[in-house]
Amino acid sequence: MTTSNDKADLLVLRLLITVWSAILLTLALLSPAHAADLEAGKEAYRRGDFPSALREFRPLAEQGHAGAQFNLGFVYDEGWGVPQDEAEAVRWYRKAAAQGHAPAQFNLGHMYADGRGMPQGEVEAVTWYRRAAEQGDARAQNALGFMFDEGRGVPQDDVEAYAWLNIAVAQGSSSEQTRGHAVEIRDRIAQRMTLEARTRAQQLAREYWQAYVQPFRD
Repeated sequence: MTTSNDKADLLVLRLLITVWSAILLTLALLSPAHAADLEAGKEAYRRGDFPSALREFRPLAEQGHAGAQFNLGFVYDEGWGVPQDEAEAVRWYRKAAAQGHAPAQFNLGHMYADGRGMPQGEVEAVTWYRRAAEQGDARAQNALGFMFDEGRGVPQDDVEAYAWLNIAVAQGSSSEQTRGHAVEIRDRIAQRMTLEARTRAQQLAREYWQAYVQPFRD
């Protein structure tokens, strides 16, 4: 019989394999010259010099650097230094997300959820939110909790919603407004659950924390 601890151990093992795969891929793509170019692009971005940032990001993005692909997608998403182009933003987010870049996975999920740059797809949104959430992204954990709460892209599930929202709130890395909303929804879910369901949700939250938060903390 498989116990809750066994399941948690399996989740941790799967996450460790995913993390090391992403690290090895990043090391293979990121040479010292690429790192300098990426940093130059970020510095230009911080100064508000978006044309210079684009000149630094684009060659790296075209060479397959996930961080540059994400940054290029974000610039197109916001329309900073270029005409806003949500379809182009999606294209670059998708390239970075496919390489395991968690912020790109979250943003791609958000584009699917809102139907920006492509037809709305809530099932696809959940897929990308989950991939980012399983890499410790608190925003994606929040979003996944909301999707389970509302039954968007997944069957409505109070236990899953509570677990994802609980670990997102515990991380404390989202904005104050987002965190406050997550606390409100989590507590509302808890009030309507039975004692048995709350117990299961709290146990699941502990397992998710061990698997999807702890490995990514210092």
